[in-house]
Amino acid sequence: MLMLLVAIGATSQTTISGIVTDGREPLVSANVYIIGTIDGCLTDSLGHFSFQTTKTDELTLRATFIGYDDYTQSITQTSDLTIRMREKATAIDEVVVTASTYSFGKSDNFKTMDALDVVMAGNSCGDIVAALQTLPGTQMVGESGKLYVRGGESDECQTFVNGMHVLVPYTTNTANNASRGRFSPFLFKGINFSLGGYGGEYGQALSSVLPMETTDVATDDKWGVSASLLDWNIGGTKAYDRSSLSFNANYTSLALFNALFPDRYDWTRPYRKLSGEAQYKADLSTASVLKTYVGYDLTSVGQQIDNLSLSLVEHNIYANTTLKTNLGRGYTLFTGIANSSVVENIHDAQVPGDHYHNFRNEVHLKAEVRKVFSPVVKMSAGAEDYIRHSTLTYEDSHYRLDYHLLAAHLDAQVRLLPHLFLNTSARLENASYDGQLLLMPRATLSYVPNKHFQLSAMLGRYSQTAEDEYIVRSGKRLSQSTANHAILSLQYTSGKTLLRIEPYYKKYHHLPLLADGICTADGYGTSQGIDVFLENHSLIRNLTTTLSYSFNDSERLYLDYTSPRTPDYASHHNLRLTAKYAIGKVIFGLAESYASGRHYPQGTTPYYNSIDANITYLAHPKVIVYASLNNIFGRTNVFGYKTDGSNITGSRDRFFYIGIFVSLKNNKAYDISNF
Repeated sequence: MLMLLVAIGATSQTTISGIVTDGREPLVSANVYIIGTIDGCLTDSLGHFSFQTTKTDELTLRATFIGYDDYTQSITQTSDLTIRMREKATAIDEVVVTASTYSFGKSDNFKTMDALDVVMAGNSCGDIVAALQTLPGTQMVGESGKLYVRGGESDECQTFVNGMHVLVPYTTNTANNASRGRFSPFLFKGINFSLGGYGGEYGQALSSVLPMETTDVATDDKWGVSASLLDWNIGGTKAYDRSSLSFNANYTSLALFNALFPDRYDWTRPYRKLSGEAQYKADLSTASVLKTYVGYDLTSVGQQIDNLSLSLVEHNIYANTTLKTNLGRGYTLFTGIANSSVVENIHDAQVPGDHYHNFRNEVHLKAEVRKVFSPVVKMSAGAEDYIRHSTLTYEDSHYRLDYHLLAAHLDAQVRLLPHLFLNTSARLENASYDGQLLLMPRATLSYVPNKHFQLSAMLGRYSQTAEDEYIVRSGKRLSQSTANHAILSLQYTSGKTLLRIEPYYKKYHHLPLLADGICTADGYGTSQGIDVFLENHSLIRNLTTTLSYSFNDSERLYLDYTSPRTPDYASHHNLRLTAKYAIGKVIFGLAESYASGRHYPQGTTPYYNSIDANITYLAHPKVIVYASLNNIFGRTNVFGYKTDGSNITGSRDRFFYIGIFVSLKNNKAYDISNF
């Protein structure tokens, strides 16, 4: 009887065997089993599996393996099975294409830099723009302080706050004195600095864009003050049930600093700036977020230059309101309105007793709809209107300029293969003063096989209107300038090291060109080079080091150039090395900046070099002390030459900064509470 039962049991079992591969090699430890039973096994080192099952009818085999889609198949054959598994495809919302973009804060995952990091950057002194100049692709133009990217002029980089354009993002200053960014770093949760190749959403930027996203609705009250030799701040946030109101007031004056550390310039009135910012943010519902921002700057400065007693006063106000709503079924609606107004008055601008007055205004209207159709496709479409006005009065000459710039864009991101993604877009623009219609196609193809490696290729066309003065001098017939971008980006991350290499090429058309007082669109140019960025956290514990190197070879014929030449703001080589080391509550920073000489008709300047140091002391969970010294060795850097051949240098060789930040009410330790 026992032998009969064993024989019956043996005849009722079926052996299932075969191999599991991904089409290239066997998969080790894949789980293979019959659905509805506990019969199964793991594949061996050669991908083979073999097990027995007592089930005889409707055999359904399933195989699972991490990183691959599940395999399910009804089988009739039970031996020599070949299971080919497909790698799991990344959903379109799960991939972040970082090519030619450096992201800071919570809005992205490539590199983080919060407000305190901006303040602590080697030579920033709390300025976002100065902190960004440690990245590759930017050029050292010490007499300006503005962003110059990949051989482009400073106005080729445009700033956006919550998706809305900012007409003038810098504070004003006299000639050959560096300007600063006008926005507080404590205002933003995310900064995305794109060096080129951006999508159709952003226009009116020939070289790069700087989109910044303000913080979300606050859940706790926070109040803080800060003070230094240069500026004094007070600000904070009042949190409500589903909304919050924030403010920040700042007064900057170089009077005390100039008294303690005199420079080589003759100031009749020290640089002063009074500014205020306010935000209101509300979660109107679980699907709608409202953000409102308003900021105002009043800047004044006076300087004796030869026989001129130059006096400069500027009013700059910027405000925007945006609403983002989830409409359901994968649709998201974004609407926004922004207003920029800048009034500039200069006495003794060129000759004694003259007066220069310029008023500029821009209203930016924008609407965009975004839709995630599936894990494979998502799209966005939008329209916007730039309504611009400017008036200028100088002695007997004056002008008034009004025009609209209408634009529409369509963007699509498609997963072509499990690790191959295509971003394609088209932007259409029309400037009312010339009536021309510009079509600008753009595309990015990215290969993202894993979280460590990314390879992207980008092509695109970009446009920008010229300055108001040149539009008027052309008789309102000046075409928009255009630039074609071609960029190849390779990024690799391994452990605590990140490496990015990006060669690029830009071709300019229709640049403004001056001849006999008339402006035409006959200018042109090229810019090509390579950027290298390396960041490492593994050399020594608590040590972060970065290397940024840029090579740029640019040439253009524009403005008053009589022949094509390298722009006088461009240098072939820019190198920046930074190190940040933490010991307990003390953080040390060191930065080395080098730039090769710049070409002028009068000759080539000597190379630029500056070694900067800073120290941060976390004195108390509510008190942070920061100090920095720029250009430790006091090298006199020559930024250029005047028409008479004399050197253009900064007002001083060294710059010392010390500040203290105090949180009066804040639940977080070492968090600067202004905003």
